[in-house]
Amino acid sequence: MIVIYAPFTRLLLFLLLLLLAVFFLLVEMRVLTYAYRKVGVRPRYAFAVMLVSLLGSHVNIPLYSVPTRRLVSPHEVSMFGRTYIVPETIEEGATLVALNVGGALIPILVSIYLLLRTRMYGRMLIGVALVAAVVHSLAHIVPGIGIAVPMIAPPLVAAAVGLVLSFRGAPPIAYVAGSMGTLIGADLLNLREVAHLGAPIVSIGGAGTFDGVFLTGIIAGLLA
Repeated sequence: MIVIYAPFTRLLLFLLLLLLAVFFLLVEMRVLTYAYRKVGVRPRYAFAVMLVSLLGSHVNIPLYSVPTRRLVSPHEVSMFGRTYIVPETIEEGATLVALNVGGALIPILVSIYLLLRTRMYGRMLIGVALVAAVVHSLAHIVPGIGIAVPMIAPPLVAAAVGLVLSFRGAPPIAYVAGSMGTLIGADLLNLREVAHLGAPIVSIGGAGTFDGVFLTGIIAGLLA
């Protein structure tokens, strides 16, 4: 069973769509053509990946359930200057752990592609570890939602790590380190807290971490 729900408010969705429109305009003006070739992805494919990621942010693939004593009722929660929406109960007495298509599955596949294409295994591994450590220290547990991080932190940290580890190879390192580091540092390292969140669903790469992963893809291109 695929779970579909809006992980953020319409305002944030509009802002992300607006940002994606600007991104598309830059691609059409060929401002980012050279940039994304350095990342390792053709510009038009990069736009398609970002668009599918944004649309896929509403789609979650169930992995397993964790018993919980109390589920938080649907309401809005504000954290780090943005509003999260607690969804309806999906499974009585349990929190559903799922994989978000746009915020986890697609970034994982793109990261594997870049890893195999560039073969910068050591640098990317170090980059992922560094970003994961920073993001984990910034991650905040939000009852009813999951784990949230400041949306601008992952891409900026990833960009800095990419430049330090390899100035010429910074873009692909920034993407992999930012995407995988965010997923590991924010979500995977906090999975042990799932039973205490009272959330109807905890989506890896969704809600509190999606925007950070999404912005990482754009920043990686601009970094080139």
